[in-house]
Amino acid sequence: MEVTGKIKMIDTTKEVGSSGFRKRDVVVTTDEQYPQHILVQFVQDKCDLLNGFAVGEAVKIDINLRGREWVNPQGETVYFNTIQGWRIGKLQAEAPQQAPPMPTAQAFEPAPSFTEEEHDDLPF
Repeated sequence: MEVTGKIKMIDTTKEVGSSGFRKRDVVVTTDEQYPQHILVQFVQDKCDLLNGFAVGEAVKIDINLRGREWVNPQGETVYFNTIQGWRIGKLQAEAPQQAPPMPTAQAFEPAPSFTEEEHDDLPF
């Protein structure tokens, strides 16, 4: 799966807990009728992939959806979803496509003459 859009925000790398777990968030604004602000999380060594990017750049991020279950102290089960990025690349600005030039009238050969008496195999 992938998300495309412009980078709205790049967070700093954060270490969570004493285990050495690292995460870094980026927010991408999609380019559609109703733009969405999608938070994508990069973890561990993937955090460094964001170093070469800046706010405002158009990007494509390859993602995986992650979900987990947690039972809180009251015994209630709660579910969490994360959009995890594993690759990011810059989108190239597309150059406007130019239509091929229209052929001139001399490029077409005239149709052969046709008379009513000639047999036509068309059914109508």
